[in-house]
Amino acid sequence: MAGFWQVILAFRKYLIIVLVPLVFLPLPLAIPTKEAECGYAIIVMALYWCLEALPLAVTALLPVILFPMMKIMDSTTVCQEYLKDSNMLFIGGLLMAIAVEKWNLHKRVALRVLLITGVRPALLLLGFMVVTAFLSMWISNTATTAMMVPIAQAVLDQMHKSEMESTAAGQEHENVNKGFELQETPATTDNVKEQNEKGNSHILTVEEDRKKNEHQLEKHKKLSKGMSLCICYSASIGGIATLTGTTTNLVLQGQLNQLFPENGNVVNFASWFSFAFPITVLLLLFAWIWLLILYLGFNFRKSFGCAADATTKAKEKLGYNIIKEESKKCGSMKFGEIAVLTLFILLVLLWFTREPGFIPGWATVLFNKNDSYVTDATVAMFISLLLFIIPANIDYADHDSQHTGGRSRIRAPPALLDWKTVHEKMPWNILFLLGGGFALAKASEESGLSTWLGNQLSPLEKIPAPAIALVMCLLVATFTECTSNVATTTLFLPILASMSQAICIHPLYVMLPCTLAASFAFMLPVATPPNAIVFSHGQLKVIDMAKTGFLLNISGILTITLAINTWGSSLFNLQTFPSWANGTGTCS
Repeated sequence: MAGFWQVILAFRKYLIIVLVPLVFLPLPLAIPTKEAECGYAIIVMALYWCLEALPLAVTALLPVILFPMMKIMDSTTVCQEYLKDSNMLFIGGLLMAIAVEKWNLHKRVALRVLLITGVRPALLLLGFMVVTAFLSMWISNTATTAMMVPIAQAVLDQMHKSEMESTAAGQEHENVNKGFELQETPATTDNVKEQNEKGNSHILTVEEDRKKNEHQLEKHKKLSKGMSLCICYSASIGGIATLTGTTTNLVLQGQLNQLFPENGNVVNFASWFSFAFPITVLLLLFAWIWLLILYLGFNFRKSFGCAADATTKAKEKLGYNIIKEESKKCGSMKFGEIAVLTLFILLVLLWFTREPGFIPGWATVLFNKNDSYVTDATVAMFISLLLFIIPANIDYADHDSQHTGGRSRIRAPPALLDWKTVHEKMPWNILFLLGGGFALAKASEESGLSTWLGNQLSPLEKIPAPAIALVMCLLVATFTECTSNVATTTLFLPILASMSQAICIHPLYVMLPCTLAASFAFMLPVATPPNAIVFSHGQLKVIDMAKTGFLLNISGILTITLAINTWGSSLFNLQTFPSWANGTGTCS
């Protein structure tokens, strides 16, 4: 029997691939409508994504096969969904991120900030959180975590080594002195009792020293756990601050434009940042305090180093020197680094000023009050193109004497970014995953499944809108702990859009908070790549991540609820049902 279950376990993916379509096949056969057929395709894809029977990107290609065969959409229409405006924005943002990584700008920024914050325990924790969150706003949270973990580990190991060496030296000095005392005392009858007492005291001292070493080791382990968790959590929190920070944000923008094409570009880089950045700041602050309580104790004064002794100060100095040495290795900024940094700042400025909302943006001014011609993707691709044009240095002479006989020859310098680097670092699978989600949203609309779902969910209009948003956030946050956050938002957003139309509430009132909640995967190592990276270092147990992440999940959802009912409501005018969402004309 054990052998049978081993075979089942070994071949489970093949069984899922075959059985899932067969089990749900009665649905389109019993109800031969386009709504049922589209629902069947979505169920199959959802289970493939959740159970990871196929790679996520491969599952995302199923619409190209299923929807034409079911006569829901023709092949040309389906394929067009795989390279929409949001996909191009994703590519442009990643190209800039790849250039930043190639020129090590992210490491230079990280080390400079850590030199400012210092290495006192609480401030060191805060420094790593701020740096990780900031970098994750612009580059992949996986790449950010992979870079920050070794830096943190090197600093902590050096500080612990210094503390142990200092303690060992003090213990050795004390033991030697006690040994001399025992040797120099005459072994008379009157002194035997005194010597025995000193010997017993020496044994007790050795035992105390051993316990002290164990305490220091335990304290180092707790600090290491707190540092690892602060990095992976900050990477996830920082990603929600910008539209290009994580893929789920782009899924929302793409599906919103897909389902509501007349929305007037309500979600753009500037509006998203205005809404999400305060949430990031609040969550970082709460996560920092929570990690301090769990892993540094309640003594905040000691954590900030206000009562530090000489040994602690020496330990902190060594940790600071590690960061300083790493910073020196970066050297002075080269021409290429300065050029990439300039383009990065220009990209952000163009994103913010394209259509800020409170004043006319440059797109409106240049295109005669019609900013629809230029989107954030246009800006991203323009700056990305410059990365392949601007030279990496201004030295055009080739000084390789081995091939030129000692003479210099004129040679054009390479560009800031080359396609080989892009090909190696670009996550092409995410593009297919995005496209598959857009194809599902389009098919739901074309088949009438969205309308059918909206009608089924219409009784929810009796429930207050804040309660609906809160419950849906809890559901999404729970779901994303076990599945890909991109797959989660891809599946939920079309349903939420249909529900909002049915009960006549602003679609963003539920779509925005649920998209952010999909990034709150704090409890399990498999929930997100940053969690897996820090867990792989072997310092953490699942229970450590679960107990720390549970409260962070709850606080994140409560923060989103606060945001969507305060500044988010004013920013996106969520109190009223927009005309662009009133496709059926049933809401007044």
